[in-house]
Amino acid sequence: MDGPGMMTPRLLLVEDEPTSRLFLKAAAAALPAQVDTAERVSEAYGMARRGGYALWLIDANLPDGSGAELLARLRADGLTTPAIAHTATCEDEERERLLAQGFAGVAVKPLSAAAWQDAIRGALGGAAASGAPAVAADTTAAPTPIWDDDAATRALGGNPTHVGALRELFLAELPAAREQVLGAARAGDLDGLRSALHKLRASAGFVGAARLDQAVRALQGRPEDHGALQRFVETTDQTFAQAPSP
Repeated sequence: MDGPGMMTPRLLLVEDEPTSRLFLKAAAAALPAQVDTAERVSEAYGMARRGGYALWLIDANLPDGSGAELLARLRADGLTTPAIAHTATCEDEERERLLAQGFAGVAVKPLSAAAWQDAIRGALGGAAASGAPAVAADTTAAPTPIWDDDAATRALGGNPTHVGALRELFLAELPAAREQVLGAARAGDLDGLRSALHKLRASAGFVGAARLDQAVRALQGRPEDHGALQRFVETTDQTFAQAPSP
């Protein structure tokens, strides 16, 4: 039987990107809450079916399906646990689509720990409404720094230790993420390119990789622009070259 369970809520976080998963889990756990994680639709479906969750936190785009498909399967099984969608897509059409598909709210990544916690509290308290606005990240004023330490520290509630840990994970994952972007671009696979950029945009924002975040956004807007792709490559090089010391 699904439902809230205990005084300390138990949450299911579904997120496949490692940096985003670590950030979202740590911020939710600080509520406090017990947070279980899943990386794929297939894994999350089994965990959610076993029940005991007060809230599902579901990524809109997963390796083996969409968050909306996962939610639809769970609703068809009679489960009524509320769910928040989280996505790196900030367009109004995407938010409206997710709300229409049954999510109680939509959080746009990257976002601060405080904004994420507020979204969770609202859903747990029944305050999230179908017309509620998405939680969007602050825009970065030009000139854009390679690393925005202040933004990253604010996002993590002022904890520089957490910023360092997230950045180490982000930099370890960045070469593979870059190759996914370049491979999709070389193959002319626009869907694959958009998917790779979608994941990278959220994690770059969480760790304050501000110039890379800007380059990713530019390439998302012009996926067939070779100049935007070249700026993305140059910016990843700069991001590595000026990586903060541990």
